[in-house]
Amino acid sequence: MDQLRDYRIQPGALTQWVREWTEKVRPLREQLGFKVIGAWTIEEENRFVWILSWEGVGSFDDADRAYYESPARAAFEPNPARLIVSSEHRTMRRRA
Repeated sequence: MDQLRDYRIQPGALTQWVREWTEKVRPLREQLGFKVIGAWTIEEENRFVWILSWEGVGSFDDADRAYYESPARAAFEPNPARLIVSSEHRTMRRRA
């Protein structure tokens, strides 16, 4: 299963968000079995869009919950989520 994640980041914080996501979020996601298909920025809208994939045992939702409940995620300091103004997550299915 794949999920499209679209984040609106605080004005002026997109570069900082990308750095923290690259250093903290992505490595932990991958360590826990997720795959990051790609990530993009839309600078003029302070947006960060990425596709996250889960092909492991159990559901995407269970794996996502385990990520957020992990001690490693709780140890993020500062928490990158502080820079997110809003987010939308959409489930996608590959067709080709």
